[in-house]
Parts: sequence; structure tokens; C-alpha cells
Amino acid sequence: MEVVTFGETMVLFNPETQGPLRYVGTFTKSIGGAESNVAIALARLGHRVGWFSKLGKDEFGRYIKSTIMGEDVDVSRVMTDETRTTGILFKERFSTVNPNVYYYRKGSAASHLSAEDLDLDYIKNTKILHVTGISLALSEECREAVFTAVKEAKKAGVLISFDPNIRLKLWSKEEARRVILEMVSLTDILFPGKDEAEILLGTDEPEEVARIFHEMGVKIVALKLGKSGCFVSGDGVGTYVDGYTVENPVDTVGAGDGYAAGFLSGYLEHLDLVDCGKRANAVGAMATLVKGDMEGFPYKEQVEAFMGLRDSIDR
Repeated sequence: MEVVTFGETMVLFNPETQGPLRYVGTFTKSIGGAESNVAIALARLGHRVGWFSKLGKDEFGRYIKSTIMGEDVDVSRVMTDETRTTGILFKERFSTVNPNVYYYRKGSAASHLSAEDLDLDYIKNTKILHVTGISLALSEECREAVFTAVKEAKKAGVLISFDPNIRLKLWSKEEARRVILEMVSLTDILFPGKDEAEILLGTDEPEEVARIFHEMGVKIVALKLGKSGCFVSGDGVGTYVDGYTVENPVDTVGAGDGYAAGFLSGYLEHLDLVDCGKRANAVGAMATLVKGDMEGFPYKEQVEAFMGLRDSIDR
């Protein structure tokens, strides 16, 4: 594998109509999970990727595994929990704001992923291990598993990619700050959002954010700035990279995961940091054009056409 990642993926129910969920009668079924989003986006960009988790021995678990496998992601290390269920989530949509998200994941199979469940040889034999703050928040077992995986991977010379992905429905700001900053100290490539930088460091000023994270040992900081693009920093040099204009975004969930995948894809292809940032911005922007967490991630030729690097042939 070029990239290995792991974490909880849930069955996602998207409402067919807008408004409070109590008035919604029909939903479409999909999957949602930050780490599997990154895996799927990278696979569509042409990379060899592995994802694993713990799933319930139920139809939802089978659905998640087959869906991710169908995206050419290796799922050979996915585990099945005989007694616990697969998590689910619902979105609630209003026309002018990002969707609300309601989780039903407490006690799920994935939340009981432990260090003993890890195939360390699989993790050590990849170029990049990608993890997120969501797994750190799910349970003490998950947290221990993430830190164990990261520390063992680093011993083997694997690069650590980390997206804080702060979800305040899962833990407090104080706990998030303490645990995530501990993980940052082990990170090589970091994908914070501007709001997350404010929570973690007390500032969202890009140059200052990059400086502090570099002092903590991070080699590359790729700070997400929303529609403005990003600020990428490495080897003592920081650069703003303009974003792509999306006039009518349909669904912003998954854009940050697409951004991380686009950046890692560029890094694996030995692009410079600015070009990595451009690809990251493009994949993140394209993710917002389609309803769903992962459905909008482009294939390599599609993102290159979006960026103007090749002609688009429609018919």
C-alpha cells in the first residue's frame, strides 16, 4: 500500500427533503467516515490504499465493506464484531447552512477497535499512515490503538499524516486540545482547518499557525482556509494557494477529506508543495458539487480537467 488508514465508517442516511428530521419521510443510504473518505478519494486518484475498521456482523457492516471494496480500496484487514453493531448517522438539511449531523454510534463495533486488533506488519509496510482526531475521540480503546499504530509506524520509517477533524459532539475542547496536540508532536504531514487551529493554538493566523506546528516537529503544514484555498508550509517556506470557486455547493461534508487526499496524492507523485496544495484545493472543491460524503471525489483525469491541466471531453 502507498497509504493505510483506519477509523469508523457509518451508514449515512441523507434526507430527500429539507427541514427538521421529524418532518422527513424518505432518505437515501450511503456511507460516511473521514478515513474511508480519504481512502476512496486516493484510490480514485490512482493510488494503492488500504482501510480497516471494526464492523458489526450485520447488513450495514456488510454494506460498508462491500462499498469501500468496490472503490478499489484494500479491506483485507477489516474485522467483524460478533456482538456489537455498526454505527449510523443522519443528516438534517436546510437551504442556507451546512447540514446538521446526528450520530448513533455509542458502543459501536468500531468504537471498540483496540491496539490488540492492529496488524502492525500491514501498517509498517506502507509509505504513509493517515489518521484523524475522530478515532482519538471515540473511546480510550480507539485512542490507544491510534497512538500504538502511529508510534510503531514511525519506528518503521512510515510518514504520519494527521487531520485533527475536531468533532465537539464527541468530546470537549479541552480534552480535544490536549490529546490532539500530543498526536501533532508525532505528525509529519498535518491538515488542520482554520477553526481547528484557533481551538488548538489560540490563533488562526496562517504564518503563526505554521510556525508553532513546525516547532512541535511537524514537517509539512497544509492549513485549510475554506473557499480561500490553503496555506502550505515546509522547509521554512510558507505559501498561500488560491482555492477554486464553486458557485452553488451542494454538500460541503467530505471536502476536507478530499483536500487531504488530493494533497497526499500530489506528495506521493513528488509534486512541490504548491502543486500539492492546488490538487488538494481542487479535489476538496469538487467534493462539494455532489450530495453525499464521498460521491463527489473525482478520478485523476477529472480533477486534471477541473484544474485546466487537460481538455475535458464530454461527448
